[in-house]
Amino acid sequence: MGSCMVFDGMDKENKEVAEKRDFLEPVHKYEEDFVPTGGYRSSLPDVQNADKRDILGANVPIMQVGMHNFRLPLKVMTKECDAREVEASITSTVSLAADSKGINMSRLMRVFYRYSDRIFTPSLLKEILLETKRELKTSRARIVMTFDYPILQKSLRSNLKAWQYYKVSFDCSLDDLDIFRKRITFDFVYSSACPCSAELSEHARRTRNVYCVPHSQRSKARVSVEVEKDAHMPIEDLHALCLSALKTETQAMVRREDEQAFAELNGAHVKFIEDAARLLYSELNSDPRINDFEIACIHLESLHSHDAVSVLCKGKPGGFTADFSSFSDLIC
Repeated sequence: MGSCMVFDGMDKENKEVAEKRDFLEPVHKYEEDFVPTGGYRSSLPDVQNADKRDILGANVPIMQVGMHNFRLPLKVMTKECDAREVEASITSTVSLAADSKGINMSRLMRVFYRYSDRIFTPSLLKEILLETKRELKTSRARIVMTFDYPILQKSLRSNLKAWQYYKVSFDCSLDDLDIFRKRITFDFVYSSACPCSAELSEHARRTRNVYCVPHSQRSKARVSVEVEKDAHMPIEDLHALCLSALKTETQAMVRREDEQAFAELNGAHVKFIEDAARLLYSELNSDPRINDFEIACIHLESLHSHDAVSVLCKGKPGGFTADFSSFSDLIC
């Protein structure tokens, strides 16, 4: 009798557990009509703002944490003060103090979107950075905005016109004291005719009447400039500085007379990669709007199966250091 009673009791208990489990079993469906109330939203768990006891690993500050490569169409300003729409890739990061578990990542994006109808300049990014710091209660913030910027290029002799696209980045930051730094990076693609090959080809022609073709290669310079506090640096002006220094920009659309002109242009401006870097240095250093700069060049050798590279900077204390090694990013 006793054993039967125990069995009956256990059976009843198991039944109650099973019924409770069935009640808690989630329903596999999407509630299209569900509308969260304010009270419901406040009940949602917030793991990012958990207690410092929930930190995994070392409880140390993080210099940058955030979101990389969220994309959206934005308007940037041309030199003529017109708005030009581009597709931008955004990286937004903030610092994170020790004792803080994490940040609310989506807030970075939401802050940025509040300004999405504005025309973007480095100065506007300062406004976004200030709001980002307030919104996330952090001490430092940084935004890198990268896009392809079109400039209409005219051919050398036929007067054809076509769009040339340039990779541009606005890199702006605010430190603990709200000191604002704005840097612009601009990629310029050009042709580099080798002076040594040119002289050797001419020597063969003069001494042995042998026809030679000096080698040249498609090349790229990445110039990064830190603009003075109250200065305005249009993208077109950065392009003009690079063109003035190197002369031999690759062409967008040509006819035969343009191709011949391009060969003559390369012959008039032969250059080693050391020459290219120094020519750019001279041009950037003479512009009073530029506080500091870094230059990285690559020549995609047609003689060798490897490439030639060079890097230099202005050398200001606390500025660019010429510590550039991402040469594969320059391959064009």
